[in-house]
Amino acid sequence: MIGVLGGTFDPIHYGHLRSALEVKELFNLKEVHLIPSAMPPHREQPNTRATDRLAMLKLAIAEQSGLSADDRELKRPGPSYMVDTLQSIRLEVSTETPILLFIGTDAFLHLQSWYQWQHLFNLGHIVVMTRPGFKQPEIDPCFTDMHTDNPTELALKPAGKLYFQAVTQLDISATDIRNRFAQHKNPGFLLPDTVIAYIKQHQLYQRH
Repeated sequence: MIGVLGGTFDPIHYGHLRSALEVKELFNLKEVHLIPSAMPPHREQPNTRATDRLAMLKLAIAEQSGLSADDRELKRPGPSYMVDTLQSIRLEVSTETPILLFIGTDAFLHLQSWYQWQHLFNLGHIVVMTRPGFKQPEIDPCFTDMHTDNPTELALKPAGKLYFQAVTQLDISATDIRNRFAQHKNPGFLLPDTVIAYIKQHQLYQRH
């Protein structure tokens, strides 16, 4: 099984990294692809250059085996639709390899607005990362056939299931981090020191 975790990563921080590491261990994944979005279709466009966001991601995971910086969306023109991303990954792996797409609860609540969202289930499983103690919402009837409470089912098929998994979610905001840099406040312990050094070296998130 391999995992996929997308985001703008503007910048990558310990909230992203803790979730990625945790799901890798929980599902015994060979690899988790962290994929920076070039043109996210459902949120504000990042002001930071894609090359900088990718460089920060690579620095953040340099010492962590099993987490990889995947730049496929940065190389692809147009909106960064996840269905296209999963399709490209599916072409690279065995048709029998389960692919787990990890998304947050907010993303799940808007999943039906995603481009070709139904096709996502033809390409992989969707795992919704929740906070411990999170009360699972009533499942929309359109998800009834996909939903499972048994994580072992994710390993038995390459795609098609919806599963909710509690993970440690650190309350860290990339927006808050950017504001701290802009206000010349110390962002220590919110993101790796190597990323902080990169941001300072390249003078990212400065107000002009």
